[in-house]
Amino acid sequence: MKITPQCVVALTWTLKDTLGDVLDELDEPVEFLLGGQDLLASIEAALQGHEPHETLELHLEPEEAFGDYDEMLVFLEARHLFPAELEEGMTFDGAALPSGTSAHIPANHIYTTTEIYPEHVVLDGNHPLAGIAIRLTLKIEAVREASIDEIGKGSLGTGFFRLEPQASGNTTLH
Repeated sequence: MKITPQCVVALTWTLKDTLGDVLDELDEPVEFLLGGQDLLASIEAALQGHEPHETLELHLEPEEAFGDYDEMLVFLEARHLFPAELEEGMTFDGAALPSGTSAHIPANHIYTTTEIYPEHVVLDGNHPLAGIAIRLTLKIEAVREASIDEIGKGSLGTGFFRLEPQASGNTTLH
């Protein structure tokens, strides 16, 4: 079966930066819904018409992948507002930030704690791969028709290649 809109495709991949450093590798296939919210539009477009066992080599610029880095999504917040066990790399849903954080922080992002100081913490709402051109080797392991239920949900819940952040009550992954 060829890949068409609203089908399910099982993929493995190797994700590298432009210097060839491996950023992520998946050896076991993961299923994604095409025509839903699981994949970046640039990846969906590249997959159209291909079949199982094919390999695609993609070079995606930031605007085709996880977007440009936006300095306006970096915030300094008071350290005392966060748990004592806070560590760099911990993430917070923007809709569920601790009480007392700045009201102007957009709630529709996931924020990563990038730095911790005695008086403040740095929260970054950019995707970890924002601003980075990527090289993606995709292997199509299998293709099948999507069920009515899968199409209705718009996702299989595997959103590695999604740009939209998670919000309360939303299955969208960042």
